Formats: sequence, C-alpha cells, structure tokens
Amino acid sequence: MKHTRLRPRPLIALAALISALQPFSPSALSLDRPETTFRVFQFPADKIPRIDGDTSDWDIVPDAYVIGSDQLADLGETQKKRDPADLDVRVRVGWVNGLNRLYFLYEATDNYWDFSSPGIRNDTFEVIVDGDASGGPLIDSEHRDFWTPDTVGPRRAALDTDPRITDPERHWAGHGVHAQNYHIFTPAAGKDWALAWGASTWTKNFPHANAATRYDFKHGEPGKLTLEFYITLYDYAGPEGPQRAIESALRENKIIGLGWIIIDYDGDPDMSKRGFWSLGRHYTMFGDASALPAFRLMPLEKQFQKPIDARWTFTVVDMDRRLVAFKDESTGEITKWHWDFGDGATSTDQHPQHTYAKPGNHVVILDVEGPAGKSRLSKVWDVQLR
Repeated sequence: MKHTRLRPRPLIALAALISALQPFSPSALSLDRPETTFRVFQFPADKIPRIDGDTSDWDIVPDAYVIGSDQLADLGETQKKRDPADLDVRVRVGWVNGLNRLYFLYEATDNYWDFSSPGIRNDTFEVIVDGDASGGPLIDSEHRDFWTPDTVGPRRAALDTDPRITDPERHWAGHGVHAQNYHIFTPAAGKDWALAWGASTWTKNFPHANAATRYDFKHGEPGKLTLEFYITLYDYAGPEGPQRAIESALRENKIIGLGWIIIDYDGDPDMSKRGFWSLGRHYTMFGDASALPAFRLMPLEKQFQKPIDARWTFTVVDMDRRLVAFKDESTGEITKWHWDFGDGATSTDQHPQHTYAKPGNHVVILDVEGPAGKSRLSKVWDVQLR
C-alpha cells in the first residue's frame, strides 16, 4: 500500500493566519438577532452552583433570566411548529466574576427520549460559544458546505480552498480553536457526556468542564431531564492540550457569542424529520460564530451587592523605577478616596500612580466613602518591589 507523507507545517501559524483573516469577513462584525441581547446571571462567589443535578442552587436566579422554548425556531427540513407537548425546555446561564466559565441549567420535557445509539444520533443539547465574540467559522473542511464568499467572506473562503493547505492541517489548526461547539448528549447513556466538536477534545474534560444529569425514563419513553454543567471559554484552545490554551477573559457587561440547538429525533429513522430547534436564526450557527446570538455578562443583582465595597488592583509600571499604578474598582456610589501606600505617602486620587523610594513589601490601604457609608480594603505585602 502506498502512503502519502504529509509535509510538516506550522499549525499554530496557520491558526493565527485564519484568525487574522476573520475580520475581513462581513459576518464577523456582528452577531445574530440584533434586536435581542440575552443575559447571563452573575452568581456571587459564595453561591457558585454545585454540579450535581440539584436545581436548588439556581433558585436565586430570577425568572427573567430563563430562556424558554418560545425563543427557539426549528431550522430543520420539516420546519416544525412549537408544541410544548412534544418538547419544552428552560435554560438558565450563569457566570462567576473571576472564573472564565459559563454555568448552565438545562431542563427539558420530551414526549420521546431518543438515546439508544452509541454514536452521535442522540437527543442533543448543542452549545456553541465564542468567548470574545470575534466571529468566524469554527468547523472543519468536512462541513464547509455553507462556507461561501457570501457567508464567510472571500478571503476566508479562499483560505479554505487553498490547495497548499491540506484538509488534516485545516482541521487541526482551526476546528474548534477560537470558538467551541459541544454536542451534549441528553442523556448520555454508556458514553461520554459530550462530544467536543473539534480538534481540542480535552475541553470537555474535568476541570475544564463538568456535568451532571438526572432523569428516570428509558429510551423511547417520555419524561423530564435535568442537566447541569459548566464549560470554560477559550480564545485559543489548540489540539496540543491546555498547556498553551488562552482562556476568554470574562468581565461584567462583556458581550459574548452564545447559542444552542436542540436536536430532537423522536425515534424517527429518517433524520430529515428530526427537530432542529435553534436559538439563532441561521442554520449556519453551529459552525459559524458570527451567527451566534449576543449574551451580556450581567453585574450582581442588587440583593447580592454591598452598598459600598472597597476594591482595588495594581500594576507595576516600571520595576526599575518602582513605579506602581493603582486602580480603584470599588462598588457603590463613591465620593472620596484615600490611599495609604505603606511608605508614609498618601493620595486622594481615584486611580493614583506612586513611585516608591526603596524596595520592599508594602501594606497598601484604600479607604472609600459615599452616601452609604465607608469601606476599607488593605492588601498585605501584595505590592512587592525590588
């Protein structure tokens, strides 16, 4: 048997090239459903949900965050009309400030659960996420039937058909690297909880992700399924593993691309009759992050906020000069700031810079005041200068 040996190529450079070309795509400049921005609930740090299938952790999430079946459209061949007696779902999404994760609670009632196959044919909750909302294709060459100049831009389409780049190279460099797609099996009976659709299959493994499912039905029966899970968001998730991955930096009020598709088979051997219920309005959403709806990472709800809370961070601007920039991140209405830099110097600026005369470890204190009162935060020896 004759074997064709592929010439080694710099896959990381190829991934960078793909990323660099994405901004030329008109579709990468916006997200789907411009009339709607969905919301992601912020869990307080002391109320992070446990991944155990128990929904009580989610009782603090207001109903306004629930995204139900009424937001879905069937984009499959049959274009089914919504029937809660056939399939009804409720989805809540959360995040925690300081963790680059999304938490999900998926509750679904189905009149026929299809999950006997060990392969991909399984009732599925398919989640697609783009943590920096950069847009662009995230699928490999086997699914590029809609990768045309009209959908992804002429430069990106030309790259996909460039004869100098082989299909394996295209797969390993670009499939699921900048945005991720998870086929989550509902339920996963005798198989892994999800298919991480791409070259970076490690993203579905703990501690990068975790899941728990509760149900009491058998294949072909009706019933309710509860699925609780989290996934980590990545701006770069290469096939080589997490050691070179770059997590998406999540912060309050940030917009991310996020969507899901519910694939409902109902025991019909003709896959063309399956339900393909999508939160987005374009069939290409499963492989093109530019077609994802927009979600906003919300601040804490008022009942979880302190009326006034001193917070601050710092950056060493120049270690040789011992120049440090301090940033106030306090919450609440603030009218006064007082910084004690730990070397006898002080400032009443909100975001001061300070040059230390001598090396050492310093205790820095920020006092803030406002209509709700006062708050203090000191950090012991965080500011270390040589």
